[in-house]
Amino acid sequence: MAPSRRASKKRKREKNMEAEGVAEASMDESDWWHELSQRLFTTGVVHTDNEEEKFKSFFRVSRKTFDYIYSLVKSDSSSRPLSVIVTVEGRVLTVENQVAIALRRLASGESQHNVGESFDVGQSIVSQVTWKFVEAMEERGIHHLKWPDVNEMKEIKSKFEMIQGLPNCCGAIDTTHIVMRLPSVEASNIWHDSKENYSMILQAIVDPEMRFRDILTGWPGSVNDHCILKNSGFFRQCQCGQKLNGSVKELEDGFEIREYIVGDGGYPLLPWLLTPYNGKNLSPSTIDFNTKHHGTRLVAERALARLKGTWRIIDGVMWRPDKHKLPRIILVCCMLHNIIIDRGDELYGDVPLSHRHDSGYKQQFCQFADANAETLREQLSNYLSQKAT
Repeated sequence: MAPSRRASKKRKREKNMEAEGVAEASMDESDWWHELSQRLFTTGVVHTDNEEEKFKSFFRVSRKTFDYIYSLVKSDSSSRPLSVIVTVEGRVLTVENQVAIALRRLASGESQHNVGESFDVGQSIVSQVTWKFVEAMEERGIHHLKWPDVNEMKEIKSKFEMIQGLPNCCGAIDTTHIVMRLPSVEASNIWHDSKENYSMILQAIVDPEMRFRDILTGWPGSVNDHCILKNSGFFRQCQCGQKLNGSVKELEDGFEIREYIVGDGGYPLLPWLLTPYNGKNLSPSTIDFNTKHHGTRLVAERALARLKGTWRIIDGVMWRPDKHKLPRIILVCCMLHNIIIDRGDELYGDVPLSHRHDSGYKQQFCQFADANAETLREQLSNYLSQKAT
């Protein structure tokens, strides 16, 4: 008599449980990285025999930070913890193996086939493991991407003022395009941006250490910065006084400056969002203001350039991504970006230090200017001018 389906499933579960026990027991006894690193060096994928440099060039994080990320996603308290996988060939992929595969996919931007070849697994395993990692990080790593509390904000404002002298500044905002190649059936004009690419937009608010403090993504590339901002939760919270509502700073002559962020000319001028002066024949004080304003908001441009330079899955052109999953992948890349900063990792040598993250896209301009914000900007411009003399 043939075995029942229930009995077959039971034996399969027992096999998986046994494999998990073997894998977990052996994880500390052998370093999975040793064999992989030898193969990578032999095949020319990495070009240094320094183990720490070799590790960091392959995964974009130090071994110490890798271990921290691994500790997050394997946590039993997660509702979506990673667990051991047994491939169809009978190979056991430990949680550590899976984190390595997922980080390599996100860091290199290589195809699933190429990543799979590095780890001797198939494309389907790379896809499955990467998505499981993204789901686990969404839940376990979200505390690395949050709006600052009162004490953090004091430090942020102090560090922003040290850059170019802008007092009470709480952040810098900018956007970048994640370029995609879509199947013809999905290539709607709404995803077609001004550079004639199909793209998805990431809006980010950044602190002076290039840490992401608020992000919004998923909007099509044809939508302008002003529209994305107005439809964000951050905009609604600021308009309602739920954010950027901290202490005002009293300056000379009784002038008080509220909390605000800075953005380029593609954004509206608002009491909590200061943009540069536009036009020709600007006065010396307004030119000076624009210079200081630009120097301050460069942290956002550099953060986005660093994000793309490190997590290359969102740099270049993504091949036919799932547009429903892509925003979640972008979110996790932003979390990983912050984790590198929080853990004190040094930037790997081939990551660009420039502020260019959206080459070829033209500067947008928004004409809207709130009257109170115009007065506030003028007062701040005069204050900075007087302080310089």
